[in-house]
Amino acid sequence: MIPINRPWLGEEEKLEVMRVIEENALTSAASDGGRRVRDFEGALGSYLGSKHVIAVNSGTAALHAALLAAGVGPGDDVLLPAFTFVATANAVVASGARPVFVDIKKSDYTIDSQDMKRKIGRRTKAVIPVHLYGHPCDAEIFEIAKKRSLAVIEDACQSLGSTFRGRQTGTLGMMGCFSMYASKVLTSGEGGAIATDDDRLAGKLKMIRNHGMVHGYDTRVLGLNLRLPEMSAAIAKVQMGKLGAMLDARRRNAELMSRLLSGVKGVALPAETADKKFNWYLYTVAFATAKAREAAKVALEKAGIGSAVYYDPPVHRTPFYRKAAPKTKLPATEWCAGRVLSLPVHPGVAQADVERTAATIAAL
Repeated sequence: MIPINRPWLGEEEKLEVMRVIEENALTSAASDGGRRVRDFEGALGSYLGSKHVIAVNSGTAALHAALLAAGVGPGDDVLLPAFTFVATANAVVASGARPVFVDIKKSDYTIDSQDMKRKIGRRTKAVIPVHLYGHPCDAEIFEIAKKRSLAVIEDACQSLGSTFRGRQTGTLGMMGCFSMYASKVLTSGEGGAIATDDDRLAGKLKMIRNHGMVHGYDTRVLGLNLRLPEMSAAIAKVQMGKLGAMLDARRRNAELMSRLLSGVKGVALPAETADKKFNWYLYTVAFATAKAREAAKVALEKAGIGSAVYYDPPVHRTPFYRKAAPKTKLPATEWCAGRVLSLPVHPGVAQADVERTAATIAAL
């Protein structure tokens, strides 16, 4: 079976983890983190062109910490898409704020700036644009947020390596949040990071990830244990050295998939623009009907090819959020949820695998 995603791990990661075990330095409660945490933060900061990177133990923790650092809390509204993993909304709720769901564009599955404008209210404090599947959001989102004095916290959990006008996603707003979950383009098993150029926010984020402490038991702000363990940081540090090669492999596979599926009736393909370059975390197509999507899923499974629907139901249709916001209507989101399908293009996929995937879809 060709999985939809698979981490690319080797001997280098094993050796670095073993060194952590041999040194008996599994984690650190120091404000700046352990040695490998610092090494990883430095490497990611250099790659992003960001002044500060603060490593945490998940993408969810990154979003939660960023919201707390931005002063988002009870009485505040945060705009975000419902077409995303539920962690984006859960982090808002965990901060005490209220998520306000914004519709998306069918063309690239990112926030519709016009719907965002309509939903800004007197309690709106922040917006979380999600670079879904590695597709960068539009510039208008940042322009609107600036005019309305809204904090922009980018959910770049799926977009490490994607760029907008030559700049890395996650460096366009006040803070950018990344995930190193096992399926991501770069993994530490579980892990996350926040990028920012703001010295004050960086200092606050370091406290938030460490129970609000700086020196010993001197809690200064509300924080939690969001620290990234040294073993996870060891994997992430090694993965940084492979990031370019992993992204190149994804691009080769994605470009081949696009060539092979070009012209297949009833299948809309993802497409870059002059401004937007993808990391190809997920190669996501949209079928003309929900029935066609289901037929493709079944055919791929029979052929031994993994595929996945991200995300059906969308967040506002899950039982918890349906109760919280029962009148939410997001027509484009719901249209996409019924028709999208993600195909494997990760570095473990060979050319023959891509060809078999495309042929299976073309034969429907």
